[in-house]
Amino acid sequence: MLSIQPGQHGSTFGGNPLACKVATAALQVLEEEHLADNATRMGDLLRKELRGLPEDIILQVRGKGLLNAVVVAPEYNAWDVCLKLKENGLLAKPTHGDIIRLSPPLIITESQILQALDIIKKTFIQLKNQ
Repeated sequence: MLSIQPGQHGSTFGGNPLACKVATAALQVLEEEHLADNATRMGDLLRKELRGLPEDIILQVRGKGLLNAVVVAPEYNAWDVCLKLKENGLLAKPTHGDIIRLSPPLIITESQILQALDIIKKTFIQLKNQ
């Protein structure tokens, strides 16, 4: 049976006081600025509006908080959709052939979500008319 010998396992950066302080400060900002609550509210808004888009393009919308996936119809390759979104001013990541990942920052505002949705709607209209 394989076993770890002395000196074979370690944690070079484990317990680093500076890294611990940075992590603590980041957690404090998350709490003080209610970023988890914002992620929930903005994610709910994003998914609600995306589900209202034409079902012949968007087959499924899923997610939690601000980590979201949009499944597009097979004729709308996720890579091509993401390139068109980029041309229109929105960054998204293709995941597999038919899934687009939308994961905006925790600090995003409602007006920014609505602006992103306008870009998404515009992009799908353009793709549909090609």
